[in-house]
Amino acid sequence: MIAVDTGARDSAIRLLLAGGAAIEIRGPADITQETTDAVVNAANSSLLGGGGVDGAIHRAGGPAILAECRQIVSKIGRLPAGKAVITTGGRLRAKHVIHTVGPIYRDGRQAEPEELASCHRESILLADQHALKSLAFPAISTGAYGYPVTEAAPIAISATVEALIVTTHVSLVRFVLFDVAALQAYLRAAERLPQAENRFAFRIEKAHS
Repeated sequence: MIAVDTGARDSAIRLLLAGGAAIEIRGPADITQETTDAVVNAANSSLLGGGGVDGAIHRAGGPAILAECRQIVSKIGRLPAGKAVITTGGRLRAKHVIHTVGPIYRDGRQAEPEELASCHRESILLADQHALKSLAFPAISTGAYGYPVTEAAPIAISATVEALIVTTHVSLVRFVLFDVAALQAYLRAAERLPQAENRFAFRIEKAHS
């Protein structure tokens, strides 16, 4: 079962899963200020920094993040879309950064939905493998990569619920949205989740004040 807590502190909405895990959706907010165990970076495949969220995380976290990214690239090469790796958080409040590469949106029929879902699943499972309890996501691929946020949000939330069902350690996933448009899109996706995802066997309840 999932309950919606619209009065959650510092959150616009909270989805509570039967096993005790929670998904929070909040914004507008700055992901570099998050205190979760890890923040997720919408990286490019070079892992060498860029614009948007990627650049902001590298600037705030300092050179230690880039140094570890360079080590990873030297071992595995470029990171494919849908995959994830983990580094230190450097000077961030979060102890770790999970870097994942979102798909470049073309028309939505070139495996973009599958790759976007994989970004969320892989990031959560990687956090779980490192015994992390919480992580924060931005709206992956909805900036320079052009994924319409109204299409990305339902995929992100559904994949997150799916991953949380099988985690051992991760109990909190927070979506930290930079602007109001993204926040509204994710809130709408959360509210429509029961109708879209019968396979999860849950329902949404309004929280009582």
